[in-house]
Amino acid sequence: MAKTLETKDNTGNRPGKLMRLLLRIIAGIVIVLILFLAITYVVNAICNRMEKKKIEPYGQSVEVDGKRMNVFIQGNGDQIIVLLPGQGTPSPVLDFKPLIDELSPDYRVVAIEPFGYGLSDGTDKERTTENIVSEIHQAVQQLKLDHYILMGHSITGLYGATYVNNYRDEVQAFIGIDSSVPNQPGMEAKLPLRTFDFIKRSGLMRLVKKLEVDRNEDLPLDEHSREQMNLISNQVSSNPTMLNELKHLGSNFKNGETLTYPHDLPMLLFVQSNNENNSWWLPLHEEQAKQSQYGKVIPMEGTHYLHHTKYKEIAQEFKAYMKEVSHDGTPSSK
Repeated sequence: MAKTLETKDNTGNRPGKLMRLLLRIIAGIVIVLILFLAITYVVNAICNRMEKKKIEPYGQSVEVDGKRMNVFIQGNGDQIIVLLPGQGTPSPVLDFKPLIDELSPDYRVVAIEPFGYGLSDGTDKERTTENIVSEIHQAVQQLKLDHYILMGHSITGLYGATYVNNYRDEVQAFIGIDSSVPNQPGMEAKLPLRTFDFIKRSGLMRLVKKLEVDRNEDLPLDEHSREQMNLISNQVSSNPTMLNELKHLGSNFKNGETLTYPHDLPMLLFVQSNNENNSWWLPLHEEQAKQSQYGKVIPMEGTHYLHHTKYKEIAQEFKAYMKEVSHDGTPSSK
């Protein structure tokens, strides 16, 4: 009888033992995760301080709203190109460098790094289209540029529509490199900004970057320039200014969805032709090009970053286009 009771007691305690074991395992996992995050945080903080000293300045600073905005100027041509980056590009100047080298023998290329990008300061000012466009124009004014061609990648297609309409007397043409279209679909989705911020602050982003495929691997830069781009990326990726821009992404598209480019403005759009995820991408740009009497679309096979692999073709087609519209009676300079 005693043995029977003892067996029952042992059986009755078994779920309790299993629960305690499970709790210990969970506690162990939590402790390991906390230690792991503590290590990535400390390593990231140390690396950021060390790497910041290794970044080599380029370009020059202009004062906008009491802060420094970095610009890079190359070439001495009579005509000027103001070059603007796609959203989140860590170092616009290095990202565009092969294209700048192709354009600068014939044009004066002015690459602007908006606040939060590259070597420019960050800002607490809300990243609405109106504020971003106004700040870029202030930089243009500081450089005393009166007439210029506006060229840009990706999100510049949205900001550019407001820019051109606000400063039509200054802009001679708009050139888009797989640029956004103000009425493109799917831009209302909410982004996990707190997650982005946590990944950045915890140091996990640095780890993820080491594990993921480098989106700049096809960019023809020497090892030193590639290292500099990586150093800058570690400093600026998902910084508060960029995250605020992402916060306003949906509303910026919503507020600009009816915007069009002026009918008399030359418009050349280089568009990714093999965008398999969005079959509407090329047709949408073809419709947009009809807004201009000089509108032209040049499809190109490649990634969203066409200027990484097609920079020579972009430069050649652009130069030919500007001669063409000039011959049609549209002045190429004023």
